[in-house]
Amino acid sequence: MSLRGKAAIVGIGEVPTRRIHEGRTMYGLCAEAAGMAIKDAGLKKEDIDGLVTDGVALPPNMAEYFGIKPNFATGVSMQGASGATATMVAASAINSGICKTALVVMGNSREDADRAGRPAGRGASGPSIRSEWEEPSGMAPGANTGYGLIYRRHIHEYGTTEEQLAKMAADQRFNALENENAVFHGQPITKEDVMNSRYINEPIKLLESVMPCDGAAALIITSPERAKTLRNKPAYVLGVGLKQGEANIWQRDRFTETPAIDSVRKALEMAGYSPGDIEFAEFYDCYTILAAMCIEDAGLVEKGEIGPFYESTNTTYEGDFPINTDGGQLSGGQPGLAGGFRHVIEGARQIMEKAGSRQVQKNDLCLVNG
Repeated sequence: MSLRGKAAIVGIGEVPTRRIHEGRTMYGLCAEAAGMAIKDAGLKKEDIDGLVTDGVALPPNMAEYFGIKPNFATGVSMQGASGATATMVAASAINSGICKTALVVMGNSREDADRAGRPAGRGASGPSIRSEWEEPSGMAPGANTGYGLIYRRHIHEYGTTEEQLAKMAADQRFNALENENAVFHGQPITKEDVMNSRYINEPIKLLESVMPCDGAAALIITSPERAKTLRNKPAYVLGVGLKQGEANIWQRDRFTETPAIDSVRKALEMAGYSPGDIEFAEFYDCYTILAAMCIEDAGLVEKGEIGPFYESTNTTYEGDFPINTDGGQLSGGQPGLAGGFRHVIEGARQIMEKAGSRQVQKNDLCLVNG
């Protein structure tokens, strides 16, 4: 069954991403973002009959906190892809008639995580299960080591240079400069600054990696029929695709390939477009190397050519092919699982022509990757 044009984003809300929102709870930040999105859509909370969260904020607790009683509610926990997957789930629920208007919301409070004794942005179950080989003797804590290995392998296979991916980080920081919701709003860097930042897991440098933050984001999604009656220009869901990858990177056939090979192909086939039709993109970017490989695997760039692409292409919102126009996670920040959700929010914002000074010139067709 196709979801092409069967659901539309009609309202968005985003609590500015900050290193910490002192004294704020995860539910409070999510409620603020949800209120913004509902108001932006010109609706009331009584209009909401569907709820999708990231699974860290439990749907029953969230619904009670908001004062809503949805006909459909679920939590979607797909790590960095939680935001994109949650949007797909909400669109599916609307298409099936289970609900008419859904709220998708997720956020993070580091103080909450400390009180609960869990890592920020993770569910109650704690860190993901690792194999008997990794848990006792490595990898290093966090994702740095795995992505460092992937980065090094990409350099080996394709001749990608650190300078080329430093350009990616610098372009995204430019995009964040006028984004008041970004943690690095108004704080410029150059490619040279990225190159001179310290290694955290060679060849990954500090300014090529994401910073955990507080914040929240929400969107309202409804049927195309109802969308036409509301005040905002809708952002229609035209195609979706999902592919589950491996939990342990050493089990991949190739370190330098990602599930985006399959997920993007499926989404484009459903939408009826090709990679060459895409006008701008919002790609998951906890580290430069992951966004780089996903852009290749999406078919936007030939495999192994992402380095020369960034070297020769202006990917800012002013440029030839804008990518991560709000700064992405590298310069916007990563508020838990809502970090990946920011790409969905920004894609919708650009389509709805709400990006202000960051508005891209061609904004009819966006590819979002989680």
